[in-house]
Amino acid sequence: MKNLCIELNDLPDEILLIILKNLDNLEVLYSFQGINERFNKIIHDPIFTSRLNFLKWSPNKFINKFSDIIIDQFCSKILPNIHMKIKWLDLESSFMKNILHVADYPNLYGLGLYNIEEETAKYIFTDEKLISSIFKNQITTLTIAIDPDKKVWSTMENICNQIFTVFINLTHLIFFDASYKDNVRLSFKIPSPNFSSSSLSVLNIKVQTFDVCLYILDGRFEQLHTLHIELANISSSSKEIENQRKISNLKYFVLSCLFKTSSYNELILPLLYRMSNLEKLGLDLKVSVEETFIDGHNLKKNILNHMSQLKQFTFDIRSVIYINNEMNLPSKEDIQRTFNDFPYTKIISCVDYFLEYKEGLCHIYSYPFLMRHYENVTNNFPGGLYPYVRVVSLYDEYPFEHEFFIRISQSFPFMEKLFINNRYAQNHKQSYKLMNDNQNLSIVKYNYLIELQIDHRTHDNYIEEFLCNMKTCFQKNILLDVQYEALQRVTHNFTRDDTRINCTKINQLWIYGKFEYSKTLQDYFPFAIID
Repeated sequence: MKNLCIELNDLPDEILLIILKNLDNLEVLYSFQGINERFNKIIHDPIFTSRLNFLKWSPNKFINKFSDIIIDQFCSKILPNIHMKIKWLDLESSFMKNILHVADYPNLYGLGLYNIEEETAKYIFTDEKLISSIFKNQITTLTIAIDPDKKVWSTMENICNQIFTVFINLTHLIFFDASYKDNVRLSFKIPSPNFSSSSLSVLNIKVQTFDVCLYILDGRFEQLHTLHIELANISSSSKEIENQRKISNLKYFVLSCLFKTSSYNELILPLLYRMSNLEKLGLDLKVSVEETFIDGHNLKKNILNHMSQLKQFTFDIRSVIYINNEMNLPSKEDIQRTFNDFPYTKIISCVDYFLEYKEGLCHIYSYPFLMRHYENVTNNFPGGLYPYVRVVSLYDEYPFEHEFFIRISQSFPFMEKLFINNRYAQNHKQSYKLMNDNQNLSIVKYNYLIELQIDHRTHDNYIEEFLCNMKTCFQKNILLDVQYEALQRVTHNFTRDDTRINCTKINQLWIYGKFEYSKTLQDYFPFAIID
């Protein structure tokens, strides 16, 4: 490093800045701090000191970027020298108190607290030094990432009901779920007089019920202009909540819901009609409807015609109907025609009819697709590129052939979780064998996949599709959720050679059904924790 620094020292400041800007700024601070006065001056530039992110992603949550020893070096030698320049800190729970206590941060306005859980929040939010200085007066932007390992369904009531008494000048608040599972939900003791703010303008949050959404919009956040809210369910409530007030300050609203709702007309549309000045709207919903799918005509009549200020409308809407013999069922082309004069971005339509369940599913969405999940992908999937999607589920009453999985891997290049449910055997399995003999079979690559769930009703062909190394290649550290007896059949009682390589990449094996632990099983999955 010493010789390297001598050579770098020969370069002009402008070139040095260009080189160092391409490196991680914390690595720059740690590596070059104290070499000489010139380097100290360069690395103390706001490019390297304004925002310090002590986190990295691995593989499904945020962890510390550095070891304890390096963190100690930051606390003792680096942060005290640059504390006046720091405007934003992103910190993991195990070191956040140490770093925040190192020095006063008079210009700090942004704070990210990651892997927070109840106990961490208790001592951080009651720390007298932090409350009296940094938290109380300076922080205007706050991100809180719940620890995905502590609670799957988290209440975090201590955080939610204290936050606006601790951070009194917040303008931006984000409750973030770091896990790819995307399943943390917050629960509030609402109505609470403390859960309000006269300064908050941006709120991004995940909660359990539609009632919480109504409470948030009952006037307690009078300056709120941007609200992203994800609900676990949308259903009617017997509680009397203020739901008539016009929400005139709200300009940007995104509403998403995990589970299917039948309250689209009853609850969702009346809420939207209160937002007379909305300029941007996003909807991510699965809706049960009685007679006709939600299509372009429906959106224009029930939403666009009521929002004269709307400039941007993005959506991912799945509407489900029950099929009876007398219905005149629309095709994909019928649905697509309803968007012919739609005033916004490109719209994609998919229509599937599942005779086994007597259900029809119409999926309409704006493209580019901005959601983290894409559900119920069938053989009618139109393809395209979906770089934001992390969670994908596959379902059909027709077989998925190998070419289908090639298309899926190419369309969802950053997919982390995949769920598959298909009871029907592949039609071209024998032709794959002939192709394989000629070494012409394309191997499907999943570069970011870390969880694979195979439904117990799924045909053995699809377990083989993923475990056979001549068909599928994925990275290490995979969680596999599969039925034991099906797994036993596909691997020939854990002796089959062409499924062995992929099984060595499994680090967690969740088995259900009649299960018999054996040394043969463990040897076949040598790196897996078997549950």
